Amino acid sequence: MPVMTWRPHWETGLQDFMEEVERSFEDFFGRQTQPRARGERWLPPVDVYETDGDVVVVMDLPGVDLQDIKVSVAGQVLTVEGERRREEPAEAEAYFRRERMEGEFLRMIELPEDVMNDEAKAAYKDGVLRVTIPKAGYVLEKEIKIKVKGE
Repeated sequence: MPVMTWRPHWETGLQDFMEEVERSFEDFFGRQTQPRARGERWLPPVDVYETDGDVVVVMDLPGVDLQDIKVSVAGQVLTVEGERRREEPAEAEAYFRRERMEGEFLRMIELPEDVMNDEAKAAYKDGVLRVTIPKAGYVLEKEIKIKVKGE
């Protein structure tokens, strides 16, 4: 199976050009902060790999509280959703640069193999979510909620 490198939408050639133009304006006029559009979700990066017996999904979710993460699997689709809450420094009057994403996120990941949904396990440690689902010779179509254990 070929390995696909995940490239967020902002890594396109056009976006690189726009960022260079923005940097030029920042150098001349100073930084102007722009909030993201209301309702816009961010996409946490994910790795999906398989072992002899499992499909493993690893997702970076730094700064997300365990209670704000929901994980479920239905058929061959793993869904991870949640929210990273905004942190406001008490003494900040204005931002010079704001690049960290916050707000709601949703990732629906098609799994490469038939899996045993009802035996899925999820763990969250140091801002990294790891979901391990045993491979199966069948697909269980009903949605299974997965409890995430934290450390």
